[in-house]
Order: sequence, then structure tokens, then C-alpha cells
Amino acid sequence: MATKFTINGEAHELDVPPDMPLLWALRDHLQLTGTKFGCGMALCGACTVHIDGQATRSCITPVAAIEGKEVTTIEGLATPAGKAVQAAWIGLDVPQCGYCQSGQIMSAAALLAGNAKPSDADIDQAMSGNICRCATYARIRSAIHQAADQLAAAPSQG
Repeated sequence: MATKFTINGEAHELDVPPDMPLLWALRDHLQLTGTKFGCGMALCGACTVHIDGQATRSCITPVAAIEGKEVTTIEGLATPAGKAVQAAWIGLDVPQCGYCQSGQIMSAAALLAGNAKPSDADIDQAMSGNICRCATYARIRSAIHQAADQLAAAPSQG
């Protein structure tokens, strides 16, 4: 039976085994390769996507769990928080190798969507499931603070 869901604002119906990890459905069936495979056990965060706005590890999320839900990948991250995080990442030259960065950005955008002015402790907690082998953690934290400042300075929409 096909799974119906929305990905990056588009309705999709995917006929894959219901226990297939979302990561592989995204990469192999929808050609959305920005979401990376890291560990396959939800320990590194490289596979982070948003499901209904929540940062979620796609490597352990079965396709059946996304029925009727909104999935956002790095390719579709167009929220104000997402744009601010991406701009800060570029402005502060956060990545070194870049492999983990899509997952880092997805987690940071989810944090800022729910917490407009996170403390260092808030950032450390929200980002604790994302591993960076290049150890750019100080730049990641700085970029999140910069993105929060950018969002706070932006004129209100409405």
C-alpha cells in the first residue's frame, strides 16, 4: 500500500515497503540526496529532517510513520529560521568537510522555530544529537546565535 505525505510542500505517494527507513525513500526513490546517511542508528544526526516541524532522524523513521505528514528536507528548508540559519552558516564559514551540515542545519532551524533566543545550554541540548567529526561546534553555536539575532531584527510579517 502506498504512503501519502507532503514533502517540501508537494504531495507525494510512495509505494515502498512500510518499514523502509525514510532516509532511503528520500535518497533512493525521491532523489533528495541532501539528507545524509551517517550511522543508521539515530546517533549522529546526519539524517535529520523535519516531520511536522520537529527535527527527526530519518534513518530510523519508517515510511509508514509519515502517512499524512509534512516532511521537510534540507532541499525544501525555506522557513525564516531555516533561511537565517543557512545565511549564518555561510557568513561564519561553519562547515569544514560539510558532511554533517544538512543535519546540523535542520536541527538548528527546528530549535530556532521553537526558541527565538536560545541560550548556550539550549543550543547544546538541541544540537547534542548531531555529531561533527570536524569539531566545528563553536562555530555552529555562534551561527545559531547569529541566526537568532537576525530573526529578532527582521521586520514582523503580518
